[in-house]
Amino acid sequence: MKNKTATPTLDAFLASQAHPLEAEIHEVRKVILGLGPGLREEIKWNSVSFRNENDFFATVHLRSRTTVQLILFTGVKKKATAETGVPVEDPAGLVEKWLAKDRCLVSLGKGAAFEANRAAFAALLGAWIRFV
Repeated sequence: MKNKTATPTLDAFLASQAHPLEAEIHEVRKVILGLGPGLREEIKWNSVSFRNENDFFATVHLRSRTTVQLILFTGVKKKATAETGVPVEDPAGLVEKWLAKDRCLVSLGKGAAFEANRAAFAALLGAWIRFV
């Protein structure tokens, strides 16, 4: 599968949200889709969600209006990671909260803080995707 670039439907969806962090959310999309072939984005759970050839792994938390946040998870269906957890390193401290052993809330900031976290986010997500 090829990387799926921004679609008019997804762009229109984001524009309709009038989200104060829309520019940063577009950058998150670029970072995620740039991580490798086979990654794509869809509107799911009334948000921008990302998947690989196996399953979904991340959703933008649009309710957060002051900092870019994503929910990371290991797929729609329960996997072994629900019991074992997801052993990924997070030296930048982007994981704000573990919601379950296989699901967490990641905060990336906004503006300059977001830019400073971009590389650490790409590394964290690259490690995360291996468990999907």
